[in-house]
Amino acid sequence: MRIQILGSAAGGRFPQWNCGCGNCAGVRQHKFSGKARTQAQLALSADGSSWFLAGASPDLAFQIESSPALHPRALRDSPIAGVVLSSCDLDHVVGLLLLRELQPLRVYATASILRILREENSMFGMLNRVEPQVLWTPMNSGAPFPLLSANGTDSGLRCDVHNLSGRYPKYVKTEAANLAPDEATAALFFESSPGKRVAYVPAVGHLSDTLLQKIHRADLLLFDGTFWSDDELQRVQGSGETAHQMGHIPVEESLLLLKNISSKVGRKMFIHLNNTNPILNQASPEYRAVRQAGWEVAEDNWQLEL
Repeated sequence: MRIQILGSAAGGRFPQWNCGCGNCAGVRQHKFSGKARTQAQLALSADGSSWFLAGASPDLAFQIESSPALHPRALRDSPIAGVVLSSCDLDHVVGLLLLRELQPLRVYATASILRILREENSMFGMLNRVEPQVLWTPMNSGAPFPLLSANGTDSGLRCDVHNLSGRYPKYVKTEAANLAPDEATAALFFESSPGKRVAYVPAVGHLSDTLLQKIHRADLLLFDGTFWSDDELQRVQGSGETAHQMGHIPVEESLLLLKNISSKVGRKMFIHLNNTNPILNQASPEYRAVRQAGWEVAEDNWQLEL
């Protein structure tokens, strides 16, 4: 399986356009031991020819241009076959609107997220101006399913979805009673022969025993690295919600919660990094703590193969 980390930052990217925190100011002034990052985005392929995206970030057009493997093969012939959505947060779905140029695609999401995108948001109608354009396909947790192109061709990838409890974005207007509470956020597990497995968990507020068991079988774990500490935003900007209130386990807690997985998981990386997170700075003690614990801090344009 081939994996490309097209983007590794949380919503707002790094540096964030309206932020002058120490991290953002430092990277703009080239006085920072770290790199700028676009918003979190993966591309995966079993054969290097047909690719599926995990999410669709607002930076997707730039990310595609920065990845030759995703360039069109001919006129109106992209190797991107589809998208798997783990949530309907804006930084995970806005990029769908950049894929509206009439190439058939398949988009997988939970039933609640499909309802939000298709029934509540008229802009996403641009993805169904002709038939076939986008095939919206519901996905359920419980059993792996093959990732198929719009014409039904098997990509060689399988996806296993683990729904997480969470909250829907503030733009969602549907009554909460009409949306499944556990379909707001999902952990995605991608598989290919011979049995290679990628766990993509960019946002998680609680580690259940079931989720831990699924993570233990991963050859590559990409885990929520949004914030270093629970009160990070409050310390940096003087106000705001805690990491837990926003649905994220802080990295300093994850290092303890996941300290026993080293012998069971291959490579371990933190991804979806908020611009305030000190692990963006490779000279920081927090970054050193992550590396000493056997973890990596994901960067844009990393190309991996399992």
